[in-house]
Amino acid sequence: MKFPNHVIHRRHRGSRTFMDGAAATTAIKFVRDRGLDHVVEREKNLRPLLNVKNLIKSEPSKSLPISIIAQNKDSLKIPSRPIEFIRKYPSVFHEFLPGGIGIHPHIKLTQEVLDIDADEHLVYESDSYRQLVADRLLKLLMISRMNKIPINILDKLKWDLGLPQNYLKTLVPDFPDCFRVVGSNESGQLELVCWSDGLAVSILEKKAMEGGSGYSKGMPLAFPVKFSKGFEMDKKVKKWWDDWQKLPYVSPYENALQLSPKTDESDKWAAAVLHEILNLFVAKKAERDDVLCIGEYLGIRSRFKRVLLHHPHIFYLSSKIGTYTVVLKEAYKRGLLIENNPLMNIRNRYLHLMHTVKEHGKDISMSSGTNQEKKAASNASKKEAGDDDSEEENNGVSVTFSGSETENGDSDEEEDRFKGGRRGSREAVAVSRRTTTRSKRNNGDLKTHLGDGEVERAMGRRHSRTKPKVPQPLNASTNVHRRSQQRSSS
Repeated sequence: MKFPNHVIHRRHRGSRTFMDGAAATTAIKFVRDRGLDHVVEREKNLRPLLNVKNLIKSEPSKSLPISIIAQNKDSLKIPSRPIEFIRKYPSVFHEFLPGGIGIHPHIKLTQEVLDIDADEHLVYESDSYRQLVADRLLKLLMISRMNKIPINILDKLKWDLGLPQNYLKTLVPDFPDCFRVVGSNESGQLELVCWSDGLAVSILEKKAMEGGSGYSKGMPLAFPVKFSKGFEMDKKVKKWWDDWQKLPYVSPYENALQLSPKTDESDKWAAAVLHEILNLFVAKKAERDDVLCIGEYLGIRSRFKRVLLHHPHIFYLSSKIGTYTVVLKEAYKRGLLIENNPLMNIRNRYLHLMHTVKEHGKDISMSSGTNQEKKAASNASKKEAGDDDSEEENNGVSVTFSGSETENGDSDEEEDRFKGGRRGSREAVAVSRRTTTRSKRNNGDLKTHLGDGEVERAMGRRHSRTKPKVPQPLNASTNVHRRSQQRSSS
């Protein structure tokens, strides 16, 4: 087993001053980033949907009764009632009664999602992607101080690392010079076999070396930051931040645990470790609990917490989808992932299909998506199609699908009821609510500025403007005066 011949030891260079203690909670204020919140929120149901998809696909009949899906609700991480979750995505799941006499409905996959699944399988099987995944695992093992990672932690990070479902059987044995499994698959560990000096370079160091700045290990290296709109920093915090950026950059592949946990140098090294791990993830984000889980194994869980608290302009913490998600801010621009990743392109196609509703054999994109979401789906379509404009040349697969996959008989009626009826009723209720809300808002605004009597008079004046003028009847005295004038003239 080959490892570096030296381990860099650094002495304590100083203690925390301004950002120590309670001052940290008041000095740095959290500012919400709507674009990054949307990045997290748009993938809310993607993981449970793909879990159900993989479960159905694993069955020989390629279908499952809804009762089996309900029994596995927790393991599939379905956030609502399984039947409601299934019916929410009719473009992905098709509900039918087997033989027309079944008591419990069965669920199968539509042809559209099967086409995407086939392309996803091709991505996992490609040599280029398998090498990328192997490099991610190798770098993660080199970051670990023991050069080992338990299998249960890797299973938690499988989605973020972009690992195939059965990576222990299909991926790990093909790279015996990089890593190997020690112990059983359930309680075993993935162990590093050979250290790679070429891969033991962080993304920040790689960019600095490519930039021609003459960077060498141990020199100061600043983190790229993105301040959210509305973020303000006072002079004291600004000075501390500038000094922190000028500290020497300690590589995440170096062992710096000897640094005192409450020093700025230690925090910058922990930030470097977290920054590198997030760059290993395909979406450059992960749930906070999973991040802290790997941090606990590395022995720097508390340092990860402090980094997330002190540096929200590097690591954004979103509270969407009922949990906290850590997002690497520099990896996104206008709510879109900058790096082109084949697996993320596949996931964007799944998201686009999830927000597609079939009506009368045509695919209609739901209006609930924002411009950023529509742009992400469009970019995914372009990346999958390559430089050619024709989608038919993209292995015969189109991002926007047409036609409908339905069963004969009763299932057609079920599909129409859940697609057309529920959609039409929701639109009618929405229009009615908007009309009622607008009327109440107008009356409420009027009462806010005027008294009750003035409101009645104002409303009266408003209606009087539109009333047609009607001739008023003459009174009795006027009629007598006119008759007398007529006699005198005669």
